[in-house]
Amino acid sequence: MATRVILVRHGESTFNVDRIVQGHCDQSFLTQAGRSGAQQAGIALKDVKFDAIYSSPLRRARETAEIIRSTWGGDRPQPEIRFTDNLKEINLVLWEGMKFDEVKAKFPEGFRQWTEAPHELCMQIEKAGAIENFYPVPALYDQARKLWQDILPQHDGQTVLIVGHSGINRALINTAVGLEPQDYPRMHQSNCGISVLNLNGLLGDMVQMESVNLTAHLGETLPKLRRKQKGIRLLLVRHGETDWNRQKRFQGQIDVPLNEQGQIQAEQAAAFLRDVPIDRAVSSPLLRPKQTAQAILQHHPDVELEFIDDLQEISHGLWEGKLEAEIEAAFPGDLHQWQKLPHTVQMPGGENLQQVWDRSSRAWEAIVSSTELRDDRPTTVLVSAHDAVNKAILCHLVGWSPEHFWAFKQGNGAVSVIDYPKGASDKPIIKAMNITSHLGGVIDRTAAGAL
Repeated sequence: MATRVILVRHGESTFNVDRIVQGHCDQSFLTQAGRSGAQQAGIALKDVKFDAIYSSPLRRARETAEIIRSTWGGDRPQPEIRFTDNLKEINLVLWEGMKFDEVKAKFPEGFRQWTEAPHELCMQIEKAGAIENFYPVPALYDQARKLWQDILPQHDGQTVLIVGHSGINRALINTAVGLEPQDYPRMHQSNCGISVLNLNGLLGDMVQMESVNLTAHLGETLPKLRRKQKGIRLLLVRHGETDWNRQKRFQGQIDVPLNEQGQIQAEQAAAFLRDVPIDRAVSSPLLRPKQTAQAILQHHPDVELEFIDDLQEISHGLWEGKLEAEIEAAFPGDLHQWQKLPHTVQMPGGENLQQVWDRSSRAWEAIVSSTELRDDRPTTVLVSAHDAVNKAILCHLVGWSPEHFWAFKQGNGAVSVIDYPKGASDKPIIKAMNITSHLGGVIDRTAAGAL
């Protein structure tokens, strides 16, 4: 049984508002908006039964954890909050307490490293009377690994809440799934954003990212844009449910339409994105993503839907139309291999994952490179596709190959948000992944079917 870990970043702090570097500095505290956000996070998590709560001891995180816990009331036993230094924010020792503009002026090369390649940032600090080179991001990764090594053996199969900071939460997600310090900026963490990980065992064992940086409980449909951000924002959507999803029958490229529940999910996604500007829309030509995209575009009637064949679902070949038991009978052992080592499977009469990777990433890069930038705000592109294709795209964005296929979860009707702040030449940032708040809450209960 997997250990479910739910991570929350602290609420907005006074230093966040004033754009002051925080790190280990404990002088900032929650603003009124920060306290409100913590309460909203608590309400969003009220139906989740936690076996343990861990928090950074720094005031802004401690206050957030205490507010979250207090929103649940006294009608059920609540675990006490355990404070650990392994959840402290990244140590930016030379910069803490300074405004970012001051850091940029006083440490121009360090600030450049921080914005372009934060894992390379080096600070010279005095330790035991000697000057040493200190690399904040790699040190934070070591700290995150220590946290996992401490808590995972204690909570096998349980549900754990972690309240931390932007940097340490990113490092926890990245170390759990095997990303390196150079991947530090890839996963965004908003104030009081919620992320969900399912860990099967100890650090280094299989991990599924169920969701990353949910913010709908804060009244934000999607995570906020950076100041003056333009560039490109892509909304990656998985189609709604089909009868074959419900029956756990392998679909692949057989053209199965949405069922009644899938139509409802498509309408829920449409309502969720109703007030989000959409400038372009692209879909797999198969009915289920096409119908999902068309539902969303009801509220964006001036946007024409484009189709790209490379966004079609994986071809399961001779597995298509079959239930798992039928596949096992016809191809003994292959299904187990698909579930454990998917990158080693060649679908009989169909594709392997490398072929899906190649065409999915090719389609994605073509969409990004052909999207024209606006002058007033980001150009927003809707991309409607499938479970395997979406997983391949998300893996491509973090530089993963097919053996990581199961790392990302994609619910029916879920939305993921990917930003290229400076356009196609910029590195992508996953601002949110597998948002299902519009479909029933923080925990993804939407995914149905066989894959």
